[in-house]
Amino acid sequence: MFPSVRNVILAALCGIAGVYPCAASAKPAYVDITWLSITNIHYEIGSLGILTDGYITRIPSTNFYGGGGGLKSTHTASKPDVVAVTRVMNAMGGPTKFNILLTGHSHFDHAFDTATWATLTGARIIGSKTTCFQAQAQGITADRCTVVNGGEKLALSPEVTVRVVRWNHSGDSKTNPEQHNPVELNAAPVPDPATGGLRAGVAEDFPNGGGGRAYLFTVDGANGPFSWFYQNSASATDLNSPIIVDGINYGAPLANLKAAMSDAGLTKVDLWIGSGGTSIAQLVVPVIKPKAYIPVHWDSFTSPFLSGVTKPFRDPALASYLKTAGTKLVAPVNYMDKWRLDGRGIQVVSNTAVKHALGFTR
Repeated sequence: MFPSVRNVILAALCGIAGVYPCAASAKPAYVDITWLSITNIHYEIGSLGILTDGYITRIPSTNFYGGGGGLKSTHTASKPDVVAVTRVMNAMGGPTKFNILLTGHSHFDHAFDTATWATLTGARIIGSKTTCFQAQAQGITADRCTVVNGGEKLALSPEVTVRVVRWNHSGDSKTNPEQHNPVELNAAPVPDPATGGLRAGVAEDFPNGGGGRAYLFTVDGANGPFSWFYQNSASATDLNSPIIVDGINYGAPLANLKAAMSDAGLTKVDLWIGSGGTSIAQLVVPVIKPKAYIPVHWDSFTSPFLSGVTKPFRDPALASYLKTAGTKLVAPVNYMDKWRLDGRGIQVVSNTAVKHALGFTR
């Protein structure tokens, strides 16, 4: 059992809130992974569909001002682009493809559309207290959102387990404290009385949610086990320092990751999906020894989603480090790129129909 933390078994919710089907099924042979921009990742594991983050709305950069990163406050409240989220959902196969919504942290470029996805699909939300409060402000009842603080072990299906790793956020406490420092909401934010929207600033209705939540997935596959680690932000400045919120010590991110790996009986993972560049890789890779790596959060979170990737991924220093570490770099080319992962490795999967439905030509 994950040390000193309760064991949360969502499998007990069989048939409730769209968690996963009750009927027995064959073990999944693989997971199909689709990148929907930024840190938005869809996992399809047999009949189980999991979406991490899912930010499709684009809030103009001109609406933000203040703070070290320029994202502290907003001039006006914003509302999710329900039409855009619906279009993406339908292109990917409709509501039944989404059973669980995970959020890595609660900034607008990660959690702003979570409640919309929950409304459209009926999926259960898992994330920080802040994410749950944000969802409640947008009409999602409290019982449809599971708060995780790090250390939980969630059985998402009989074969799929995810361990929640308490994590930090990029930046540092000196140059952009409102983005980096761990902050949770203590109540649901109040929508703007005129528009019904929320304030997307990182010091307004969308703080980071107490740092972040990373996720270590393990699958008991038909052809043997496979695993991957997902994190959507990180800072090398204090990855070894405890995260403390309201006087509670949630442990240091790297120590938490080591505990999760130990609890899972892993010495390496098949894939790492994450952000942070070379400085983070030098700290994370020795812990999880990934066979492959997909970089995320390197594209624009203000350019329109339907414009696709406007500038290719390029990080020579990171590529060099990963090569030395024996980790295969799998760089996305455009939104809705898709891969298939199992214990033998990762390979590209064609996703032409979905891309064409969204107007992407590559």
